[in-house]
Amino acid sequence: MRNSRAASLLVGPTLAIAVLCTANPAFAEDPTPAPTEAVETAPPADPEESDLIEGGAGEVETPPTEIPPKDPQVPQREPCEPHYLWESTANHKKYHKGVGPTHSNYNGTSRRAKSEFTSEVTGEVGIAASGTLKVKAGAAVAEIEQEYSVQLSVKLTAKTGNKITVGAPPKYINTKYGVYRLKTDDYSQWVYANCIKGVKHSATPYTPNRIGWYIWETH
Repeated sequence: MRNSRAASLLVGPTLAIAVLCTANPAFAEDPTPAPTEAVETAPPADPEESDLIEGGAGEVETPPTEIPPKDPQVPQREPCEPHYLWESTANHKKYHKGVGPTHSNYNGTSRRAKSEFTSEVTGEVGIAASGTLKVKAGAAVAEIEQEYSVQLSVKLTAKTGNKITVGAPPKYINTKYGVYRLKTDDYSQWVYANCIKGVKHSATPYTPNRIGWYIWETH
């Protein structure tokens, strides 16, 4: 009898889930939810994206001003086409960039309840970055896609009218609609006509991956 009473007092940990949506409205069924992806217990945009420059991918490839070094050990060969080389070195988690306001609803009962949320704003989310991007947005996306076998976009549009139904315990349920962006570590490097590579310029881009909802719970 004591064991039964003790078990009834245990409270499960608070979970935050992110439900990624397609073009059609997605619904999380209760008690059997749709496939979900575990995320943090609060939106990760702040302060993670506080220093980002939205639309930070360069649209013009500007050659550097420094003189290429001479390397006597480099054999004579065909000249290279001068260009910026772009390489990705690390793949991190996805971060959610919200479009429009945060939606909240309070379940004041002692049981789970369903809440329906609808996106109210249409907004476009593109590449953001910290550091220096010296390549065109399309070139950066293509390199990252190939390196990690993911599908990315230069920009994605989260539209008005997308709905989601969420099962919530007795507490606040919060949702935000927007775009998930993949965080990677990368660098660009100028390749001179003599095929010598210049200085590496580090950058951390956030590249649009999927449109979807971010969901979290608060007391």
